[in-house]
Amino acid sequence: MSEVLPGETEAIRSKKSNFRIQLAGGAIFGALSTVVALILSPIINASRIQGWGIALFDPTSWVWIICFLIFGIRAGIICSVTGSFGLLIIDPTGIGPAFKFFATIPHIIIPYLILKWREKGLLTSQKLKDPKIFSFSGAISIVVRIGAMLILNFIFVATIWADFFEYINLEVIGFANITGISAILIFTPIINLYTGVLDLVVPYILVFGAKLDEKFGFW
Repeated sequence: MSEVLPGETEAIRSKKSNFRIQLAGGAIFGALSTVVALILSPIINASRIQGWGIALFDPTSWVWIICFLIFGIRAGIICSVTGSFGLLIIDPTGIGPAFKFFATIPHIIIPYLILKWREKGLLTSQKLKDPKIFSFSGAISIVVRIGAMLILNFIFVATIWADFFEYINLEVIGFANITGISAILIFTPIINLYTGVLDLVVPYILVFGAKLDEKFGFW
């Protein structure tokens, strides 16, 4: 929460007011992530890995997590859902936004659940600001993310991508001879570890480094 200076009184928002703020924050940041995606679409699409459709640089998910860190869990989920639909405008694969959503949502839900499990009192972003708690919950969320992406990849390989399965390989990291299931089992954890760390570290620095959590104090 923001600091109360001498001579000032602390304003206590009602649950109804907080609910409205979270709804508005989630919607606004969801729209903001769409604008970011549109502006940076040439860079995002240029960074996509051939044969995989995964972008090495896609800051739209940073906006979703920033929204969560500032406004709370409800706003973070709303932002992720609306932002995912916004990504349909620039995504050439058609299913990329769904993968983006299921890859990012663990970084919002898992830290909140761990914080709720550890803390018996009121949950606040200040408690999540603790590097130890954030690192621990972030590591768990990355593990969940990798598991979710492995499951999604295998589901789509068995259905929509069945005709292209034989062309999947690890040429991007210099092992073009590794294909099929082996390629998925090796590359999925690698790429999601990389993007997962970025999705956690960048929003943490932007929100807590700039003390946006203290300035706004929505949760």
